[in-house]
Amino acid sequence: MAMDYINHIDNMRVYPDQKAITNLQAFDEELSNEPVETSEILKQLDAYGSPATVAQTSGRYFGFVCGGILPSALACKWLTDAWDQNPAMYVLSPVTSKIEEVTERWLKNLLGLPNETVAGYVSGSSAATIIGLTVGRNMLLKKLGHDAAKNGLLNTPEIKVLLGAGAHSTVYKALSIIGLGSGRIIMVPTDAQGRIRVDLLPNLDNRTLVILQAGNVNSGAFDNFAEICSKAREAGSYVHVDGAFGLWAAANERLHHLTGGVDLADSWSVDGHKTLNTPYDNGIILCRHKEMLVESLHMAGSYIVFSDKRDGMLYTTEMSRRARAIDLWATLKGLGRQGVSDLVWELHQKAVYFSELLKIGGFEILNDVVFNQVLARYKSDEMTNRLVKGVQESGVCWLGGSQWDGKSVMRISVSSYKTTYEDIDLSANEILRIAHNLK
Repeated sequence: MAMDYINHIDNMRVYPDQKAITNLQAFDEELSNEPVETSEILKQLDAYGSPATVAQTSGRYFGFVCGGILPSALACKWLTDAWDQNPAMYVLSPVTSKIEEVTERWLKNLLGLPNETVAGYVSGSSAATIIGLTVGRNMLLKKLGHDAAKNGLLNTPEIKVLLGAGAHSTVYKALSIIGLGSGRIIMVPTDAQGRIRVDLLPNLDNRTLVILQAGNVNSGAFDNFAEICSKAREAGSYVHVDGAFGLWAAANERLHHLTGGVDLADSWSVDGHKTLNTPYDNGIILCRHKEMLVESLHMAGSYIVFSDKRDGMLYTTEMSRRARAIDLWATLKGLGRQGVSDLVWELHQKAVYFSELLKIGGFEILNDVVFNQVLARYKSDEMTNRLVKGVQESGVCWLGGSQWDGKSVMRISVSSYKTTYEDIDLSANEILRIAHNLK
């Protein structure tokens, strides 16, 4: 059933039709008293579930920054699902511990991060951001004489949070979760591309948690890491980089200028299931302060068996979790260094190509396409919004809308290795057809 799905996904509607959605009512049933045969469960899931999926692993899904699944990772995932390993401690899974260690080394090398950096494998960049900001909070407080891991957050010294006006919503969620509410935020104005205005940066000090972006969620723009991180280091500030999809630009020699100076930060959050095209549930927290990371996430118990090997639970908020690092390892191994570089470059080139087709067709492109994001506008807010809805209903491709500089835009994310230039031609032609038929 899985192979059939894979072999036919390129011929599917990218978004399910109304019949498929209506047929999901087949799952509205009471839990049976008796066991149901596995084969019957699979038949139901395939018959009613497969047609109602969004074809995110096809070549014409541009709605969110969602990658496909490279064959090396998918095949290995089928095997490791059968293993069902818990990588909390070395004694629970020696093989996962070893692969986590190797993958950490590969990631540091590919992204040009400091040698002392350690990696924690989490569900996504949202979880990674929570961890990175927790470490930053605790580190700043400890330098001010307060041990948050030991004494909590009552009567703590005042710290402030500095971020750009275009910060991702998950950053605000993370700040709320870790007890640094919106009242502490200093919002720095951004330029026309969504980058922090360095000339408007307030004075930094050893009470400041700075949050930067490697890839604005709308425009794809990158903050000036070299200058801001240098200022932060001099002042004793802590810098976290939200690099969910953009940090991978460091892996390509023609794009790594976008991430120049990013190695001067203290922690980084990144997803594998975006630009790298691993399966979902693959986020990474990277931090150069191992002791503070472990201290911030520490747990103890008489039953826990620590080792002199890698005990993965020390670097994440979770103890029990799946062996997701194997997906990353298999993807990186399947691509190789050059393959990762080529993948990153191709996504960028295809985004540029997509933007050029739309521009020729009469669209206004509102961003500099520096990575894989395109912001396109058609005539007016009303026309752009109607166009987005029409494209979503067509089934040929799927993309979303957004707001940029107070205007409605069509937001296109080119993130899948499956996307071909033919896919972009087909999608652009459909977008232009619908646009030209709007009244």
